Amino acid sequence: MRENFLVEMERPKKSWIKKARYISDTFYNRFLANPEFSGHFLVAKNKTIIYSRSAGFSNLETHKEFTDSTPIHVASISKVATAIAVLRLFDQKKISLDKPVKEYLANFPFKSIRVRDLLTHRSGLPHYHYFVDHYTNRSWCLSNRDVLELMIKHKIPLNYKPNGKFAYCNTNFVMLALIIEKITGKKFPKAMQELVFKPLKMKNTFILCDKRKFSVISQSYNSNKRKREFNHLDLIYGDKNMYTTAKDLFRLNIGTYSPKFLSYKSRKQMFHGYSYEKKGMRNYGLGIRIIEEPNTSDLFYHTGWWHGNLGMFAMSRKDTICVVALNNMYNYKTQKMKLLVDCLK
Repeated sequence: MRENFLVEMERPKKSWIKKARYISDTFYNRFLANPEFSGHFLVAKNKTIIYSRSAGFSNLETHKEFTDSTPIHVASISKVATAIAVLRLFDQKKISLDKPVKEYLANFPFKSIRVRDLLTHRSGLPHYHYFVDHYTNRSWCLSNRDVLELMIKHKIPLNYKPNGKFAYCNTNFVMLALIIEKITGKKFPKAMQELVFKPLKMKNTFILCDKRKFSVISQSYNSNKRKREFNHLDLIYGDKNMYTTAKDLFRLNIGTYSPKFLSYKSRKQMFHGYSYEKKGMRNYGLGIRIIEEPNTSDLFYHTGWWHGNLGMFAMSRKDTICVVALNNMYNYKTQKMKLLVDCLK
């Protein structure tokens, strides 16, 4: 019998729900309800969805409309799920966050980088976008393994000493996907299904790993509604390439409150800042961005941007509020969710 990982939560008071629906509807109509919004919008508290809208087209050319079950590419929001998969392996005592990456990837070229440094973007690794284009001709689709082998073959140097500072870098999560594959003995898309998606009943979520499927899933468009074509980086995963819905991300949010899904130790480490060398309210945990402000609850979130896909997945954990906005038509207003959360607190 499959274990239920979705923690029990009380339903919000009717007065709060009424107020929250008014605020959410006002926000939607002011910032999102225009021809440029095409995707999902959701507001929830505890296990109750307060407001949910899907609009626009997953494919403009065929006029296929978005429904609340249509998966959309969420770009770097994928990092949240990748980090959670690592933490589930940590809870299963299959990985140590403070061991060197070389313990899991024997040919990894940097001895002093730990798994935790990848999760917190403190490794010093360079962005793969830059060096792969220098050493390849874009004529073939690159894989995660290709990124690692290019670093080895061309002796790509670190940008700075490991754990010296925070510097957001997609290469970190490309390596984490390889570590997950090594530990589980399964390809990343299948491992993610077993570690995260199936346990939380995220039925409309998957990792893209097949070019042949690209043309039949949600497409991506620039601000001029021009479709973005498949390119040589579109099969690299871990840092991106998760397709999901607002409702499935809501289920992911609920899972992060469940001690059966993530241990207290894992949750404490995930939702804790690691980059305090610079003054300011922005920080990064394990696969999650953090806005820390005095006299108010912290905001935990991740934005995503790949081709025309822009979105934001945000949680105010003290207030148990979750908001999601996902868009496939380059609408930057989907990333204004902090304003909405502040109004809902």
